[in-house]
Amino acid sequence: MGKRLRHELHFGTRVVACRSERPKSVDAMLAETVARHGPRLAIVDGETRLSYAMLDEQAGRVAASLAARGVQTGDRVALLMGNCAEFVVLIFACARLGAVSVPLSPRERRAGITHALSDSGAVAVIADSDLATLVPDAPELPDLRARFSIGAIDGFEPYENLLASDPLTAPAPVHEDEIATILYTSGTTGTPKGATLTGLGIVHSATNFVELMELGSDDRSVVTVPMNHVTGLLASIHALVRAGGAMIVMRAFKAAHFLELAQAEGMTHTIMVPAMYNLCLHQTDISQYDLSAWRIGGYGGAPMPAATIERLAKALPGLGLMNAYGATETTSPATLMPAAETASRRLSVGLPVPGAEILVMDEDGHELPAGETGELWIRGPMVVPGYWKNEEATAREFTAGFWRSGDIGMIDAEGYVHVMDRRKDVVNRGGHKIYSAQVESLLIAHPGVVEAAVIAKPCPILGERVHAVVVGDELQEEALRMLCAERLADYQCPESYTLDTEPLPRNANGKILKRTIRERLGFL
Repeated sequence: MGKRLRHELHFGTRVVACRSERPKSVDAMLAETVARHGPRLAIVDGETRLSYAMLDEQAGRVAASLAARGVQTGDRVALLMGNCAEFVVLIFACARLGAVSVPLSPRERRAGITHALSDSGAVAVIADSDLATLVPDAPELPDLRARFSIGAIDGFEPYENLLASDPLTAPAPVHEDEIATILYTSGTTGTPKGATLTGLGIVHSATNFVELMELGSDDRSVVTVPMNHVTGLLASIHALVRAGGAMIVMRAFKAAHFLELAQAEGMTHTIMVPAMYNLCLHQTDISQYDLSAWRIGGYGGAPMPAATIERLAKALPGLGLMNAYGATETTSPATLMPAAETASRRLSVGLPVPGAEILVMDEDGHELPAGETGELWIRGPMVVPGYWKNEEATAREFTAGFWRSGDIGMIDAEGYVHVMDRRKDVVNRGGHKIYSAQVESLLIAHPGVVEAAVIAKPCPILGERVHAVVVGDELQEEALRMLCAERLADYQCPESYTLDTEPLPRNANGKILKRTIRERLGFL
């Protein structure tokens, strides 16, 4: 699994640095692991325990059953369910058949589900029975010919029927540049777009996780982030399959339950958002659990507070924290932070993964030198070729193979990438630009703060002022003001606060909805 790279032509016009030795498809990646580790445990989901040989057989049975019902290579198959063993089986059943999986979020509303099903032209859907009512009736979706449910519900064929066929063992001949999965982006500013993840990108991202996190067949990962999100799909499913390790399924995150499951199953690895680590420290006595096997804690989406890093290091000295930065469009990781560097480089998201090319560009499309701030552009074999049936958005957001991330960041003299803010979330206070991530990171470091969001408050004189929405217990505004005054420039300090105990609003993919916050506060 060495990382020797060579430049290759892909997607017609892109020349990207690829691993010279790699599986040529998602199905081939599973086949390699089955050949090496067939009897080893692949999935734990409650009482269900599947080996890799059993996962392979069930994927083959489901693939054969879907084919018998008319699903062909290239057809889209939608998955509307929470974290479960069936989700993993279906991902690899689609890969065997050469069909395109379309994972949908259970947190999405009916309108969003309808859009994704219609836009993708899905011919089949498999849904949890309690989510099936989100699927519109037949007249609204003429392409949707087959409906299956996990659990009984009228109008849906039982999922168990898909396991009745003899396994399809010969995979469909698909090229690694072809679409394997469509993931609909969060759509915080408009209609969600379908990012087209390819076999090439999935194999590269899974391999990068395995190599940089040093994952192997003895690793056991609790999967608590949504499997339908790019992080759960790549970091938890494909990466563990590539390593031959075990996935321990958790359907909903609760700190105490997570730690109980981690102890019971001997968890060695997981990936979560920083708020989840904070909840483990705030809501439990972590010393009561035997977590001695836990060696890798991946995270992303926000900086890890220094206080959290220090507390975890004291409670779990064998745990290495690794920050990951990526997006649906980059098939998950574009950068990873070496665990040994996390504490000293807390505000960095790490180094580019093998094959990733990251530039900092100004508004005129000129590359900026080390230390200067601009938009991050990302290219590599893991970057998607574009958006499903959306040439306008593809042309707008991709240039010469680079995905224009919309993130403001910089690369320091040692090559470490820093993400400062989303371009649309930068606060402009009388000409001073304030990056909300920097202020949020400081606020989250305060004891008792679980999460924070910094937004722009309209001002007739300065244009915008800094406002902070802070969630936690027994918070005092004066203490937060003093903390910011000690550590930030005066123009960066929040000038007003909203203190709350309710979680911040998030979209179906878990991102904080700052537009919703601004609407609630009347700041639009």
